[in-house]
Amino acid sequence: MEDDRLGGLFDETHLNAAFGWVVAFVLCTLAAAHVLGGSYRWFVFTGLAVAIVLAPAVALRDPLVMPSWELLVLVSIPIVDATAFDQSFLTTIAVYVAVAAVALVVAVEIHHFTRVRMSHSFAISLVVITTLAVAAVWNVAQWVSDVAFGTAYILDGRSQDAANRAMMIDFVYATIAGFFAGVVFDRYFRARSTGVTEQTSVPIEPSPDDEADPAPTLIRDRLDVSDRTVTRLTRAMQLALGVLLCYGLVVRDLTTIVNASIALAITFFPAFLERDYRLPLEPGLVFWLTAAAFLHTLGSAGLYDFVGVWDNVTHALSASIVAAGGYAVVRAIDLHTDDVYLPPKMLFAFILLFVLAFGVVWELLEFAIDGGARRLGLEAVLAQHGVDDTISDLVFDLAGAAVAASLGSFYLTDVAHRLADRFDG
Repeated sequence: MEDDRLGGLFDETHLNAAFGWVVAFVLCTLAAAHVLGGSYRWFVFTGLAVAIVLAPAVALRDPLVMPSWELLVLVSIPIVDATAFDQSFLTTIAVYVAVAAVALVVAVEIHHFTRVRMSHSFAISLVVITTLAVAAVWNVAQWVSDVAFGTAYILDGRSQDAANRAMMIDFVYATIAGFFAGVVFDRYFRARSTGVTEQTSVPIEPSPDDEADPAPTLIRDRLDVSDRTVTRLTRAMQLALGVLLCYGLVVRDLTTIVNASIALAITFFPAFLERDYRLPLEPGLVFWLTAAAFLHTLGSAGLYDFVGVWDNVTHALSASIVAAGGYAVVRAIDLHTDDVYLPPKMLFAFILLFVLAFGVVWELLEFAIDGGARRLGLEAVLAQHGVDDTISDLVFDLAGAAVAASLGSFYLTDVAHRLADRFDG
């Protein structure tokens, strides 16, 4: 196993511990100031940061167990800035750097004090993904607060499009901060790559047997539909996509042409995996992927405008595909290397974070395409329809991810093992 670089991010020296407790005291004071001033968002963020930083010291009853002082400084910068200057440009960027720092502290604590194992590169990826996911959750929570309690965090009198634009800018800041933090933390890992100390390390319990059991198939076993019938239904949807593409070419509808072309290409991805990488997918999974692409294309052809819930259904279905892919890849990495071990509950949480992060990237892509099309006077291939629509998309992304992550251990086991075999050569 490679050096445990994550272990170097907990420093048990007296000087680091003293600095850490001073920072914790300052943050507690600032949290009190925020709650007295009615700034409940910053009170919640500061309180969570303090709880996460102090959790190991409290749990182990050892006041010397503190994250390294550099991470504590990163967490403190936006909180101090928000207290001193209320809200500035620095706060908007720095808060997500602080989120990334807190995410790294959480990753280190999980790795250091539980059975979970993460390589340093996996931990960095988790930090970036968590930063984007927190941006999604934070904005959804503020929107819910506005709707339920009459606050004005997002719905502050601006138009739907203006509020959505502000949210997209917030997502851009989160993306920049996440990747910036990823690069900085990677350098930081390399500079502080030391072993785990005996005082805080915990024994790793033996991992459960990772041998694959025969995986059931969702459609054949649960719905009593034969693989042959499922394959025919898949081919019918591919044929319908081909017809839609031809229709778009005839009427010169750019939106239909682009969406049908991309969807049709996606439906042939399983065949590409089987031919070039010897990774066959069972017919039910191919049907699942094809249905997501097919329903989205129907929506872009007009059903999004006529059927209100169509967008929600396609987002949930597409998110479930992303979640399934993420589950299979991460589970394969888990099986392939001893440097990464994620128990089922941790893997479930990771998939939810992964899909939320992907949802943020997708919304930014839609925003960029929509804005570019408007500037050029073209019809947008992908379009947004206000902040309520974006929030709804993110919520249904999460719902689809939860379903896929729940079913993954039953229906994606074979795929994960085949991927692991490919990693092994």
